[in-house]
Amino acid sequence: MGPIHVNQAVISEAQILAEAQNHPASLPEQALDAAGQALVVRELLLQAAQRCGVQPAPQIDEKCRRETDEDALIRALLEAGIKVPEADEASCRRYYNNNLGRFRSPDICEAAHILLAARPVDRNAYDKAVSEAEEIITLVGRDPTLFERFARERSACSSGKDGGRLGQVTKGQTVPEFETFLFELEEGQLCPVPVRTAFGAHILRLDRKIAGRQIPFEVVAEKIGTYLETASWRRAVAQYIQILAGQAKIDGIDLEACE
Repeated sequence: MGPIHVNQAVISEAQILAEAQNHPASLPEQALDAAGQALVVRELLLQAAQRCGVQPAPQIDEKCRRETDEDALIRALLEAGIKVPEADEASCRRYYNNNLGRFRSPDICEAAHILLAARPVDRNAYDKAVSEAEEIITLVGRDPTLFERFARERSACSSGKDGGRLGQVTKGQTVPEFETFLFELEEGQLCPVPVRTAFGAHILRLDRKIAGRQIPFEVVAEKIGTYLETASWRRAVAQYIQILAGQAKIDGIDLEACE
């Protein structure tokens, strides 16, 4: 990537390379494109601040770090030029009603398992673990009291010493393969097939399921308002930057291709 021109200003290759360190990507070209875009946006805002006669008033955060003059200019420009309405109760309640699933406490499962450890790369060992798990499931299906004994004697998980009990589990705390079965079981049900994961074959039992509860609107209203106002602010900033870019002469980068 060569230098980029934003009106009369030049963003050098060295600046782009330095900025690219702040934009990790799978390919170097992607990091350079993201860096160039960020520097162009910054330059557009600084030029707008200069045209508007904005004066920097650097702030100091709670860790006693002083804001740079350029950051202060951009902040002041956006604060003066962009106003978003406060989210009223009607807007917040509408968002709440349209996204009820986001405002619900998670389902909780109390589960137990027996892990027969094996790695998928060792196909013989893995197949053997699955076969043994199937045998244990058959035996426990006939006599549920055997579960704890097998857990203590055979499980490679530390929970084995407690009869395989995992305690309370919510989504995201275990691997997806495990959760696919766990949250579909009924209380007291032994999973009829081994649960295969990267760790081996699991014999899984769901002991109790505690359904999540809907969180009242009043509890989350303030958080929703903050979210809506922040989202509105970001959209307004993006639109403002698009206007600045449309009015500027930019060479050396295609902003639309970088988005």
